[in-house]
Amino acid sequence: MATLQNGIKHLPGYLDRVAQEHLVEVIRQIVAEAPLYVPVMPGTGKPMSVRMTNCGSLGWVTDKAQGYRYQPIHPVTEKPWPAMPTELLELWKKLAGYPKPPEACLVNFYADDAKMGLHQDKDENAFEAPVLSISLGNTCLFRVGGLDRKTPTGSFRLSSGDIVLLGGEGRLAFHGVDRIYAGTSTLLKNGGRINLTLRRVNP
Repeated sequence: MATLQNGIKHLPGYLDRVAQEHLVEVIRQIVAEAPLYVPVMPGTGKPMSVRMTNCGSLGWVTDKAQGYRYQPIHPVTEKPWPAMPTELLELWKKLAGYPKPPEACLVNFYADDAKMGLHQDKDENAFEAPVLSISLGNTCLFRVGGLDRKTPTGSFRLSSGDIVLLGGEGRLAFHGVDRIYAGTSTLLKNGGRINLTLRRVNP
């Protein structure tokens, strides 16, 4: 485990191949119930380059009219999000160091040409709880900075099975995904990367 600036922790290879394959099957079941969709930016309505869905009692969503928020239903199907799988709850219990369970798991699917601009995870009301991030599939170049967008950033690669914890001061660090390295994993048969981020929304 590497502790990076501001208390951000990187656990490379935390999930072995068997655990990764199992988690992909778990996510496929979630997607069957709550399909991936293309979110759009507030105000502009510009589509993001990732597709997303959620599981848990709440899900993170964004649209042109209402912006970034958490809500209990899928914005397309208007059905409640699937329950949080036991496997994810157990990872949170082992790694998060927070007494209450996560309420949301955002599932982002990155095609090999997708990116995610620098941003803060600040739509929650429980900043004392970390964000737990799981990487599955192709390696990405992860960029992380400080609490101000202008703070210099650093980058490192996240491979399939890696876990990152954004906690402490680093809980509100700006971060993003600069690129996906195609062909670096055989986990997902059609390529790409799945990122799972577990969040506690309410104190």
